[in-house]
Amino acid sequence: MTLAAATGLLACPLCAEPLAVESAGATCPHGHRFDTARQGYLNLLGGPQPANADTADMVAARSRVLASGAFDPLDEALARRIDDGATVADVGGGTGHHLARLLDAHPASRGVSLDVSVPAAKRAGRAHPRAAAVVADAWGTLPLRSGRFDAVTCIFAPRNIAEFARILRPAGLLLVVTPDPEHLASLRSREGLLEIEAGKEHRLLRSVSGWFDAVARHRVHAPIDADASLAHDLIAMGPNAFHGEHRTVAPLVTEVAVSVWVLRRPVPGATHP
Repeated sequence: MTLAAATGLLACPLCAEPLAVESAGATCPHGHRFDTARQGYLNLLGGPQPANADTADMVAARSRVLASGAFDPLDEALARRIDDGATVADVGGGTGHHLARLLDAHPASRGVSLDVSVPAAKRAGRAHPRAAAVVADAWGTLPLRSGRFDAVTCIFAPRNIAEFARILRPAGLLLVVTPDPEHLASLRSREGLLEIEAGKEHRLLRSVSGWFDAVARHRVHAPIDADASLAHDLIAMGPNAFHGEHRTVAPLVTEVAVSVWVLRRPVPGATHP
């Protein structure tokens, strides 16, 4: 199925008209055509990926970390919040791993994994038969149709709140995952890694509250049995990959916050079919 999973969900990045999806690509009524890459993804970015997009090495490291099961408790927590049959947009979806686990838990669901990184999309295009992979900029107008999604997941990714509101159906859910201060704290301390920004939770609340009402917020806390190789990959899969070599291993814990919001109506500027 793969790209067919996005049938009725995609919008042309050039004219915003609906994209008709075929196995070889997608076409809008104005004749704009986008071909499916050999790895199964659709590139709707319209230009080169930005310099800060995840590299092939970062994507490979993330794939190894996710395969280790380190974030399985997070995936289970997300799956409990989404109903079977939901249409899901995973914005900043990376390799497609988290969306694939959601779809495994909900056999009647389908979704789109959207990321600005081409190396990530190459993996996401093969992550799950009911998931379509699209290359696009999360900060711009999302190449997704208005009011077509039951849920948006945003996991350690850019939050384009107005666009999330536009693409969600009435009473659609937004699930945002952010790191808590204790997330990989021992590794960050011993390696001098980038710190988690102060006030992140307050900024999330301020940005979302104009569009959504809070439903729940809970934390997922899980120890990681990491050897030196996995610890290195945890560093190499994110922004710290750009900050030199690392060498240590420490007792590690993932601790993240899952915030669940429901779309408030009416949404200014949103149009729905």
